[in-house]
Amino acid sequence: MLNLISLLSAALTLIYAFLVLNFIRGWHNLTYFIPEISDPQTKVSIIVAARDEEANIAKTIDDLIAQTYPKVLTEIIIIDDHSTDATAEIVLSYSDRNVRLIKLNEDRALNSYKKKAIQTAIGTCSGDLIVTTDADCRMGENWLSTIVQLFEQKKYKMISSPVAYFQEKSFFERLQSLEFLYLIGLGASTIGNKQPSTCNGANLAYEKTTFYEVGGFQGIDDLASGDDELLLHKIAAKYPDQIGFLKNREAIVYTHAKENLSAFIQQRRRWASKSTRYKNKGIIVLGVLIWIFNLSILSNFITGLFIPGFLTITFYQLLVKMVLESLFLWDVTGFAKRRSLLILIPVLNVLHILYMVYIGIAGNSGKYNWKGRMVR
Repeated sequence: MLNLISLLSAALTLIYAFLVLNFIRGWHNLTYFIPEISDPQTKVSIIVAARDEEANIAKTIDDLIAQTYPKVLTEIIIIDDHSTDATAEIVLSYSDRNVRLIKLNEDRALNSYKKKAIQTAIGTCSGDLIVTTDADCRMGENWLSTIVQLFEQKKYKMISSPVAYFQEKSFFERLQSLEFLYLIGLGASTIGNKQPSTCNGANLAYEKTTFYEVGGFQGIDDLASGDDELLLHKIAAKYPDQIGFLKNREAIVYTHAKENLSAFIQQRRRWASKSTRYKNKGIIVLGVLIWIFNLSILSNFITGLFIPGFLTITFYQLLVKMVLESLFLWDVTGFAKRRSLLILIPVLNVLHILYMVYIGIAGNSGKYNWKGRMVR
């Protein structure tokens, strides 16, 4: 029995090692983008869906207004998603600074208010390039110009750009920052390997014509999440070689980690819920293999409490996982200038196993709370 489990665990470990090495290759396939001096021509619509963001929205708008990209080519649209606080009033105070407010007035219950908000804004916007971010994000003044330069040089249909956590206030938030950089790096690497799997709507750009060409959110609009990743899959299915990742620090959008475990779990259940709609079998297989590998480590450890030989298997699996993920994160944290976070890898590795096993089950079942509403 021990020999059989050892062989199975070794096989899973080798598969996981191959996957992580492939992620490393994908990250290195992406060259660091250096913008050129140019005369931009693209009309851009920045779209932000906001719900109960009175504490954050002004800072986000200030950063959007401060962009160096030509104002005549920029449109800023904030969609208020039934806020119960002063979000709309704050947005209206910027009406004389090229910021437009749209209030979502759905009189029927929806499961995906955010997709409805974004689609409503796209239906009224004048830009050729849609750029989405979130109402609690911060960005540097060259953020938009860097995105547009890549768009105009490469003619991509969709551009995924980096997102990172900042201003951490606790050990738990720093752990999230490292784990989130892993996720961002993973998404970037799959784009580098020409097999796009994931992106983040807090920093996403796509052609308006392409959005309509693939049917927008049609077919995925009954799922609360997926305004980013599922749209990526639709565009990648039609234009597999025209998805780009913007590897440039000027393009990083910053946001905050979740302040407690409950909020973190709700967020990750929302993200995981998108997997029920994946049509790309390769992405499904990738997710299942990673989940099974983490499950095997947990199972071997629990069994090892009764049969010591299994603890040896667990040790070698953890060692391989830690070394390879450290190699991958060395590159990604270097890009984000957060290599000091690498000291947390031993702790994150252990906790990540528990989290992966739990989210793999909980994320694909039941409802969860998002912005004060129960959705699925």
